[in-house]
Amino acid sequence: MSRLFQAPPKFHPSEWHVANKMQCASTESQKSSSERMIAESQRLVDETEKTTQKTQSDVNKKIEQRLEEIKFWRQELDNKLEQIVNETEVLLTFKTRLEKALESCKEPLVIAQKCLLNRQRRVGIDLVHDEVEQELVKEVEVLQGIIALLERTLERTIEQIRLNRSAKYNLEVDLKDKFTALKIDSYCASLTNNTPDVRYADNAVKIEGNFISPEDWTDFSNINVEKADKQRNNSLSLRALIDSILSQTVNDMHKQYEVVNVAFRNRVKEVRDAKHKLEILLASEKNIAALKKAIADKEGPVKVAQTRLEARNHRPNVELCYDTVQYKLICEVQEITNNIQRLKDTLAQAETELKGLSRRQLSLEEEIQVKANTLYIDEVLCMQMRESVCINNF
Repeated sequence: MSRLFQAPPKFHPSEWHVANKMQCASTESQKSSSERMIAESQRLVDETEKTTQKTQSDVNKKIEQRLEEIKFWRQELDNKLEQIVNETEVLLTFKTRLEKALESCKEPLVIAQKCLLNRQRRVGIDLVHDEVEQELVKEVEVLQGIIALLERTLERTIEQIRLNRSAKYNLEVDLKDKFTALKIDSYCASLTNNTPDVRYADNAVKIEGNFISPEDWTDFSNINVEKADKQRNNSLSLRALIDSILSQTVNDMHKQYEVVNVAFRNRVKEVRDAKHKLEILLASEKNIAALKKAIADKEGPVKVAQTRLEARNHRPNVELCYDTVQYKLICEVQEITNNIQRLKDTLAQAETELKGLSRRQLSLEEEIQVKANTLYIDEVLCMQMRESVCINNF
């Protein structure tokens, strides 16, 4: 039991002093190291604070710059969108003009074709390929050419409208993305260290494969702007072409329409004159009757003149004077006698011609009917139908 309660060993005072000195030396070393660590930590804190503030300031500036870039492109895209929308609306009105022009060409074409068909009903020698028919054929060709040109131009216009709308769609999509990006970057620019909803996002620093370079970003919007400008310029050129085509179309239609009408008027006059001459030939019997009546009408005046002469020949002695009355009576008798002879000569000639015409009477009547049929077709059916044609500026 005595061993269990044995007193611990006691150190010598020198050992106590040595141990104390060693403890102090160790504490001084630790203190110096600690002071160096504190100084280093403070320096690191100051450095990181300064670096963080500088970096955050640089990021803020970059965000502001980015916002300005987005605003610039948004304004550019918005301007181009307004231009292409306005141009498309104007081009749509030109499309309507083309459609109305096409519709307006149908009636003149149908009428010209009907005139050609009606003129096929001419008979005999009058079924001739005259100037009217030549100009009608030309009018049909002109109208068909105009319709084909307008149809091609309308197809081109429809395609240009589609391209304009495609450019408009690209601008709208780009503008929508720019608006979203502007909203996001504006939100980022508003964030500060004291903003309540800032949080850690460990995966945010990962760069996914769908990121594009700033150059590609600029090129994308620039291409959309250039495409919009290109389609707008193409649309402007097309509108100028449409104006020229419609103006030339109206001029060509008017010109050929008038040429055909003049040809019709000339032909109607020519046929009417021919018909009139035939009718004069056929009217020989009436002419003979008129000649006989004229001869009979001269009998009264010649009898009066001769009776007067006979009576005046019985004047006595010196009264039997060759005065002006006697002179005029003799002239009257001679004149009437000459006129009667001329009428008789003409009557004899007319009677001779009538004998020859009597053999051709049926032929003449048929020819007159042919001319009457031609006049009806050209003057009544065709010319009156053409009066309904109305050629307006498109």
